[in-house]
Amino acid sequence: MENICQSGEKNDWQRRLRHTIALLAMSICIASCVSAQRLRPADRAAILEVMRLQEDAWNQGDLQGFMQGYWQDDSLRFIGKSGITYGWQPTLDNYVKGYPDKAAMGKLTFTILRIESLGRGRAHVTGKWHLQRAQDAPQGYYTLLWRKVDRRWVIVADHSS
Repeated sequence: MENICQSGEKNDWQRRLRHTIALLAMSICIASCVSAQRLRPADRAAILEVMRLQEDAWNQGDLQGFMQGYWQDDSLRFIGKSGITYGWQPTLDNYVKGYPDKAAMGKLTFTILRIESLGRGRAHVTGKWHLQRAQDAPQGYYTLLWRKVDRRWVIVADHSS
């Protein structure tokens, strides 16, 4: 009788272990699927188009046009060497102060290193920026957090260095 009970307990324990392993495997699979979400091609193209329009506006000396790629909201965050700026208008004001004319602006080129989905309607872009000016050629890196707001992709946070 004792062997039957021990055998039954052992089978129950093995069944619970198999169940736990199966649940763990499913959890890992679900987590992988969520983290590996790909940005839809149309969304990727829309983000790339916004960045192309920003480059064009910058290279024409049009800071207002350049800023159209940013979320026009007080919650916009721009992080640069001087710290964090909150809001669309203060960010534009900083650009105007830092780049008062077309010569100071130079020719901007973006190089996109990676675009990732952060879930539905959110994306992360990592890249390099380069300015070619008569007297110098500053460059650096950026990370941009994007959100789809009113069916339009906009930058909600920019960390450029």
